[in-house]
Order: sequence, then C-alpha cells, then structure tokens
Amino acid sequence: MKNDSLKEIAEVIKKAQSIMLFPHENPDGDALGSCSALCRCLRNMGKTAWILTDDDVPANLNFLGEGMRTLDENIIEEPDLCICVDCGDPGRIEKRYEKFRAGRKTICIDHHMSSGFFCDYNYIDPEEAATGQIIFDLLRELEHKPDKETGEDIFAAVTTDTGDFQYSNTQKKSHLIAAELYDWGVDFNKVSVEIYENVRPEKIMLKNCAMATLKLMGGGKGAMVSVTQEMLEKTGASMDESEGLAQDLRSISGVEYSAVLKEYEEKKIKVSLRAKRLGNVATMAEALGGGGHIKAAGCTLKMPIRQAEETIEKALSSAIKELEQK
Repeated sequence: MKNDSLKEIAEVIKKAQSIMLFPHENPDGDALGSCSALCRCLRNMGKTAWILTDDDVPANLNFLGEGMRTLDENIIEEPDLCICVDCGDPGRIEKRYEKFRAGRKTICIDHHMSSGFFCDYNYIDPEEAATGQIIFDLLRELEHKPDKETGEDIFAAVTTDTGDFQYSNTQKKSHLIAAELYDWGVDFNKVSVEIYENVRPEKIMLKNCAMATLKLMGGGKGAMVSVTQEMLEKTGASMDESEGLAQDLRSISGVEYSAVLKEYEEKKIKVSLRAKRLGNVATMAEALGGGGHIKAAGCTLKMPIRQAEETIEKALSSAIKELEQK
C-alpha cells in the first residue's frame, strides 16, 4: 500500500462541503494544533467544519481550536468527509469511530507508524517530526492564505511533538517551517507561554505525588513512576495534567528509558514510554499491544496498577540489558 498524494487529498477536500476532523483520544498539541489549523483553512474556504473530540482538552492546550471544537457528534448529521488527524489507528478514536465511518468519504493524515490504511484516502509519513508539518504542506495544496492564527496552530503542533525542537525527531524542515511562520505574523512567545507556562497548582501537586513513586532500575538507566486515581482525588488534578512526566523522567542524568503508568480504571493502565538517545520504545510498546515512535510510544495494560508496574519494570530492565549488550 502507498500514500495518496497531498494534491489528491486536497482535491477531495475541495469537493466536500461538510467536514468533521477527528484528533486521537487524549489529544496532544500536535493533534489539536493540526486539527485547528486545518479547520481554520476549511472555514476560510466557506466549508462547514468542526473538530470532534470525545473528552475535554488539557488546560494548556485549550486555546487550540477554540470555537471549533465540539463534543456533539450530531453537529453535522451526515458529513461529506471525515478526517482523522494525527491518528493512524481506529482504536484511538474508538468512541467516535461509528461517527467517523458515517462520512461519505474518509481521510487519514498522520505521522505515526501504522499497521495499515483504513480510510478511503491516506497520507501517513513516519519520517515527519509532527503531523503539523504534513498539515503545513496540505495548506499549500489548499492554497490557504497565510495568517497569524493558523500559523500559531502549526507552531503549537510542531513545537510540542519535537519537545520545543529538542527531541531527536526534530528536522531541518521543522526549523524551516518555524522560520516561515515568522512571515505569517506568529507570536511565538504567546504560544509558548500558553503551552509551557500555564500550569495549575494542582498539576504541580500531582507531579510531586507521582515523583514520590519514582523507581530507578538498570543502574539508573530506567525510570518509572505511577499516577493513580487516589492521587487525582488527593490533589484535585485531572489525568491530562500528568502530561510531561515522561519527559521529566527522561531528563534525569543517566536515564535512557522512562515510563509513566496512568491508572484510568482499576484494570485500565495507560503507559507512556520514552527513550533518550540510544533506545527504541516502539518495539517495547508493540510487544505490549501498543505502538508509536522510536523515542515516544505507549500502550494500554488491562490489569491492576501493581501488576502493570511489574510488567513495565520487567520490560524496561530487558530493554536496558539489550542496550548494554550492543
């Protein structure tokens, strides 16, 4: 299977009048920034366009897609086109999948490794640092006139998925896009403050609770923490405010692998995995039923938190041993 071209996808979009965009569950900056940029473009083209989410977005990302997001699946009863953005797996839009399939045509735009195409039109490029970079190219095919707000959406997408241009996935293209966005009138400081310096006290308290569970393994090459429902109740924080913990762990001197376990339900533990320089967490996640990128991946374990901790500790220890043998 091969991708359709962005030009072909643009032609499909141009012919549609009502369009719904679907970011993945628990949307991050790339998913929301990409959806917001595309939605603005579609509305500027005179189309009816909405971003459908299945839950609230993190407080620091609430500015993305504001006025364009909805929880109402029936806001467009029979969409001409449904587009999943930053999501190449139907399991990541599980609650909205029936609505997604209701689109007369479907498109997938993503940069995550995928086991296969599931839409009428697909553009999946794991070589791209962020889906926002693909959307940037798509906007050109749609002949979008550059503007400040759309540029800020694109910048938010790229800066979050490249770790503010620090992660190893950052490309020359990432910087070139940022450079071009200066000409769009983007307020980079405003976007950065919204994303990185807009933290509720409850998030800080949750981080303190999670860090109290810190466990190092493999001579300090692996690090793991857990976030439980008890912690959320104690601090008044929401689970989305646990975002960033994996990066915090990876920043510890000597740590190559990090894992954050999030207890959503008694037997539903979502795991965020990160690698610093030499490791590969994509294969680790795949072995546990998940997936993702080489340096950032995840999975869901249907077991109690303590059993999940043992499972992940074993996986991390094994990965560290393999790394030491190379």
